[in-house]
Amino acid sequence: MRATFMYGSGDVRVEDVPEPTIEQPTDAVVRVVRSCICGSDLHPYHTMEKSDLGAPMGHEFLGVVEDLGAEVSGLRRGDLVVAPFAFADNTCALCREGLHTSCPQGGFFGPGSGCGGQAEAVRVPQAQGSLVKLPVGEDSGLLPSLLTLSDVYGTGYHAARTAHVGPRTTVTVIGDGAVGLLAVLSARQLGAERIILMGRHKDRTDLGREFGATDVVPERGEEGVERVRELTGGDGTHTVLECVGYMNAYETAVGVVRPGGVISRVGVPQYEEAPVGFGSLFRHNITLTGGPAPVRAYIEELLPAVLDGTVDPGRVFTRTIGLDEVPDGYRAMDRREALKVLVTP
Repeated sequence: MRATFMYGSGDVRVEDVPEPTIEQPTDAVVRVVRSCICGSDLHPYHTMEKSDLGAPMGHEFLGVVEDLGAEVSGLRRGDLVVAPFAFADNTCALCREGLHTSCPQGGFFGPGSGCGGQAEAVRVPQAQGSLVKLPVGEDSGLLPSLLTLSDVYGTGYHAARTAHVGPRTTVTVIGDGAVGLLAVLSARQLGAERIILMGRHKDRTDLGREFGATDVVPERGEEGVERVRELTGGDGTHTVLECVGYMNAYETAVGVVRPGGVISRVGVPQYEEAPVGFGSLFRHNITLTGGPAPVRAYIEELLPAVLDGTVDPGRVFTRTIGLDEVPDGYRAMDRREALKVLVTP
């Protein structure tokens, strides 16, 4: 079969590899129907050291169950399923608390796991706890939106949920990528009073307005902070959803959050140290939260609105390619020529 591997910064290849097989009785093998390229895939695309051993790529996919391990129940061959980007047993104490990304039996698809979703098929560990059956066929027009449940929609929703967004809440969303735009959508779903989207790509911020943003701030750095402060009477917003992962985005979050407010980070941090002391967070009783989204905890909650068309998160996909075109898809996203790239193996 064909599958995507990264061999170093900018070096993405689609290669022939053996078909995945059942290795553990808790595994399943899924034939991929839709996959995609994530903004977080661009971090190793920029920084990965050259290696002779390619890392399997892709952590967002949905597909059809082809084979099942002996201990997997509740699924059948032929089921259309969506996989969260982190597999988990869904039965341990942490999973029951909604922390599937910390499951002791779990892990993440993509580099380090041996299982990548930008492929024709994937071995899925902890299949019974991870895979969610979808009540549509593999030719459904809803597949792009359903695919967002594997990561970006659930991640945007996690940002809003952990920040306790609700009615009368004001929100700043930092980042106009797919996660940022779906954080806007999620904040609107949760009843936010005002949503300020910080982004400078008009095609993206226009979509953000359609998803629910009330204001757009294209300025960056101190100018951006000042603009948000102006829009909020000098106070800043109750919550900030940081959907980028770079230090300058975090510094902007600290600059625009209101005293007593919450910063929720879901952009994968590309730094280890950040201001959290007296002058940044402590003095004004600011809460820092967020983390890798346990999207498995949210799939059933978010699924009905996708199925009935109340929301259309699949609009974040602006380009569709075949599997052999995945290297071009990485380049398009890196050059901001595509917001998010859908892959049809």
